[in-house]
This record gives sequence, C-alpha cells and structure tokens, in this order.
Amino acid sequence: MPRTVAITGATDGLGRALALDLAARDVRLVLHGRSEERLDELAAEVGRQAAHPPLTVWADLADLGQVARAADEVAERAGELHVLVNNAGIGTGEPDGRQRSTSRDGYELRFAVNYLATFLLTEKLLPVLRASASGTASRVVHVASLGQAPLDFDDLMLERSYDGGRAYGQSKLAQILHVVDLAERLPAAEVTANALHPGTYMPTKIVLDEIGRSVDTLESGVAATRRLVLDPAVEGVSGRFYDRQSETRPNAQAADPEARATLRARSLELVGAHL
Repeated sequence: MPRTVAITGATDGLGRALALDLAARDVRLVLHGRSEERLDELAAEVGRQAAHPPLTVWADLADLGQVARAADEVAERAGELHVLVNNAGIGTGEPDGRQRSTSRDGYELRFAVNYLATFLLTEKLLPVLRASASGTASRVVHVASLGQAPLDFDDLMLERSYDGGRAYGQSKLAQILHVVDLAERLPAAEVTANALHPGTYMPTKIVLDEIGRSVDTLESGVAATRRLVLDPAVEGVSGRFYDRQSETRPNAQAADPEARATLRARSLELVGAHL
C-alpha cells in the first residue's frame, strides 16, 4: 500500500512544487488549499502524473472551525495518514498586509495561520497518524524558518508592539517548539516530528510580493522537504530543526521546557472546543 502524505498550502509555492514532485512517486496525496478552483486544477495536474488519485480538502486556516473540519475530513476520507506536511502560511507583509490584523477567531493573523492552525490540525490528526504507523513511523513536518523571534507570553498577540517580521518570527519559532514538544510526548517508533527552513527567499508568492527577488530555488526547497517526508535516513529522528538539509539549533527558547509547556497550555486554551 502507498504511504499517504497530506500537504497544507498545496496550491502555490513550495507546497505545489512538493505535490508535483511527490506525484511521480509511490504515494497517495491529500492536498489542502483555500481555493476550491485552484485545488481542482492542481488535483487534475497531479492526477495525470500520479499512480493514485489525490484527495482534496478545502479550508481557510484563518478560521479554526474550518481547520477542525478539515482535520476530521482528512481522517474520515483518507483512512490512513503517514505524513503530514504543514506548509501553509503567510509571510512578514504582502500579500496579506503589513499592518496588524486578526483571524476569524480574533487572534493575531500570523500567529493564527502559521502556528495555531498547524497546532490544531496536527493534534487532531495524531490519532490517525499513530494508528497508521506499522513498521515505519508516521511523520509530522513543519515548514518553519530561520527567521525566528522569541515568544512574549505576556503579549502573545502583539497588541502592544506589532511588527510583521516579529509576528512571523514568533509564529515560526512556535512551530519549532511544537515539534520538540511532540517529540517528547510521542514514541519515535510511532510518530516523529521535525521542522525545517526549506530555503531562503524561494520564488514563492509571499516572497516575490514582499521582497521582489529570490535567492534559493524551489527545487532545493522541495529536496530538503522531501527528505523529511520520505528519506529512510531520518527514520526515528524526531524533535530536530534543519536549515535546508543540515541540522542546526533554533532560537534558544526552543530548548526551554518551561516555554514549551507554557506554549502548549496557551495553545490548548486558544483552540478550545475545536480539538
């Protein structure tokens, strides 16, 4: 049986490139996006290359109710899930704006989309990920960043001092704290969790709209991400952060057990009844 791989943010940028790359391999894809039209277009393109028809799941990650519904839909329709790639996110500014804004649930937008949606989706899908592990561990992969900022638990929603770069940086560090927490809670023989910086200023929409130039290629980002998705060399490896394909240390806050415990408690409080 093929391994089932779910990718959030699959209709653009790294997510789309990864989906098309994996379509040529013996996997079954679950593709997430927030545009049904673009999802249908991608599914048709993937379907022409893939041995297994893809599943599609629509959800706006700025709405935790939709995230929870998407998780339930994946679990019900896919049956098995071996890899969850949390790739969807928004950057430091355009095209989502440089001013502070909030999600449908009233949370700071970058923290909500980049981290809280990732947290909720992953936690809700842990039962199916654990149940799908048979001989080979299931995997959780968070697409994070080298751009990290310590979390201020007294102003988690950045109401007092907002900056798009800081908002993005703390959301990405929160993702890394989450994979370390998952690695401590879950047996590596069942589920591993790792995060990576896939590349610097790859030519994606959020980079080109805000920065106007690229540095790394999408192909190198796909290779780095695919390694954590499929490579047997990282079997059993969990709780790590990679700069492309090299393990590196994230911001020191990731190594603070108190910070991780505080973030988990606050996250559970914020997602509330959606779990």
